[in-house]
Amino acid sequence: MSDDDSLLEYSEIVMKMFGSEDDGFEFYNNYAYEKGFSVRKEYCEWDNGHNERTLRKFVCSCEGFRAEKEVRREIKKRRPRNITRCGCRAQLVIAQDPNTEQWYVKDFIDEHNHPMMEPDLACFLRSHRRISDNQKAEIVQLQISGIRKHQIMDIMVRRYGGYDKVGFTSRDLYNFCHRNKAETLSGGDARTIISYMIESKRRDPDFFFQYKTDGRGHLTGLLWCDFQCQMDYRAFGDVVVFDGTYKTNRYNLTLVPFVGVNHHKSTVLFACGILSHEDTESYVWLLRSFCDAMIQKHPVSVITDGDRAMQKAISIVWPNSSHRLCVWHIEVCIARNLHTQDLKDKVRGFLYDRCSIEKTERKWIAFLAKEKVTDKDSWLYQMYEMREIWCAAYHAGKCYLGLRSNQRSESLHSRIQFNLDRKMTLLELIQHVDHCLSKLRSNEAYLDFQASSKPCLQPDASTIEKEAANLFTPSVYFADVQYSVKAADKCYWIETVDGYDIVEYIVGRVDKGDKQYYVKCEICVVERKLKEISCSCLKLQSLGTPCSHIFFVLGRRGEHKLPDCCVLERWTRGAKRGFPPIRKSAMYDYSDSLQRYHELHNISQTASFVASQSLEAYGRLKRVLHEEAAMIPPNGGENGGKRFGPVLPQALDVDSADVFDPIHVPGRGAPKKKLKSVSDKSKKKCTLCKGEGHNRRTCSKREEVS
Repeated sequence: MSDDDSLLEYSEIVMKMFGSEDDGFEFYNNYAYEKGFSVRKEYCEWDNGHNERTLRKFVCSCEGFRAEKEVRREIKKRRPRNITRCGCRAQLVIAQDPNTEQWYVKDFIDEHNHPMMEPDLACFLRSHRRISDNQKAEIVQLQISGIRKHQIMDIMVRRYGGYDKVGFTSRDLYNFCHRNKAETLSGGDARTIISYMIESKRRDPDFFFQYKTDGRGHLTGLLWCDFQCQMDYRAFGDVVVFDGTYKTNRYNLTLVPFVGVNHHKSTVLFACGILSHEDTESYVWLLRSFCDAMIQKHPVSVITDGDRAMQKAISIVWPNSSHRLCVWHIEVCIARNLHTQDLKDKVRGFLYDRCSIEKTERKWIAFLAKEKVTDKDSWLYQMYEMREIWCAAYHAGKCYLGLRSNQRSESLHSRIQFNLDRKMTLLELIQHVDHCLSKLRSNEAYLDFQASSKPCLQPDASTIEKEAANLFTPSVYFADVQYSVKAADKCYWIETVDGYDIVEYIVGRVDKGDKQYYVKCEICVVERKLKEISCSCLKLQSLGTPCSHIFFVLGRRGEHKLPDCCVLERWTRGAKRGFPPIRKSAMYDYSDSLQRYHELHNISQTASFVASQSLEAYGRLKRVLHEEAAMIPPNGGENGGKRFGPVLPQALDVDSADVFDPIHVPGRGAPKKKLKSVSDKSKKKCTLCKGEGHNRRTCSKREEVS
């Protein structure tokens, strides 16, 4: 810049007038960004009453020198920062005119004793790194949606067109998220979530939660569910799958979701629990709390993993429910404990063979005698003792809806753990569970939409097939019912045994060899109409949909309507007809200003895209936005008591001071290998000089490489 230009620029600056101190700082900071240096606020003067400032000095960030005591400090916990202060004298001093209350330039020095930063590096200077209010609101929204902080930074860089246009760095983003979390959890992690649930219960009397603490008041257990979860359990709570997942929070508490399958054969969440200890007492408390939430309705069947404490708790709380171990966990145990293929195949035979219980008992006795299994502590004998909860013969005809493993629970675990790690708080855990629950309900809403239209069938479809397609949801019909309808063509009639009010059909299938199936039909004597129908394959009882043998018999009898016993209401389109649909999350309160911000943000995005197609419209919209932005005072980069995201509802007048954060629980499994102490390293000898305490690379006798 020439001397004339510098003089002109100087004269323009000293003639500036500002409406406030913040306007003066913004001007000098923008000027510093263009030149390549950073500024900070320094000296100030007050009026006589010490109520308002009358003078403010802004200086270059290189002004002054680092204190000598900081330089000579011997004990330093952190590596000292680079020295940036070099005694620069550049400054801008503004003062307030008492008559006009305007701020004028009292002194301006533009001489620097250090080089200026390049334009692409000036964005890293301290005064030019500030997260604006709208950026904070967007960061909090993305974080609640389960997006990681480094991914949020990538989104911001792409949106603003480069790292130098974002206005902050990754470290600034991490610091803001930490401050925002600390402000939210200022009362304690456990107290925050208990206060939130008390307020949720006050707003919605159907919301349910129970928690327990130890003798010192530390949270040890929690179970919660909203009204929609309770409605889902009333409709689809015949089969419950649950097990624990780990490493989801900083306290290492176990997360236990109770899940099932809805009328679209997709996962549905009934409730969620948190436990500090996986013992029988804790699981008994959790299951009884679950029963309290569901008005003491017990499930028909339960599928869990092989946890002994969980098995005992189920036998205590749900003694009449069928309990089955997860097939996948049994397969893993077989591969881990058995080492010959012949032995593995024999045990798998018990796992999948659905013969009679008497035959299975005889097989077990012969198997134990042949393999000489006498040690009661051996894995095979323990599995023999638990045979009633994992052998297929003991579960034939019981209602499991086709589920044989806890895959439903594991899939939900994978969704939750995709966004969680062991450093997260309980509040973040509940946030992510709520986020996953919203996804499940959004998926259910889409499947309900698809089920609102009629399915496309073949022109030659039978009347019963058309009725079945209209009754069952598309997911159930195309996955199970249609297969049985098509497989009925492979069935053939063998014999009919007539009775007074019962007719039995003996049916075979060409792809099943000589195996015979017995289909019993209960007939109304007066009207000679079909009342009930059942099959010896027990698919109707276990899966809830008719088998191919039933469809064959119905066709042979010339029936035009499915009997009511063949249509399980939980698989139909109207399974939740009497329940109010509540699919949106109600976990957060949005302030009026945030709601207005979201509405304006959506409108401005549409207007910006349309205006970008035309140069004239682009200039017009840009001018309007600049005028509106100029009327709003800029933020100083700190939170200042503002909320940039949705607010968690809190009970203000409820005393939860007796609930403390959980104590960290040691992880399950074998202990980690003991790490070698630092003193062991000193015993290693150098291969060059044979001395101790160093290696060849750091040896003083090593010849320097030029």
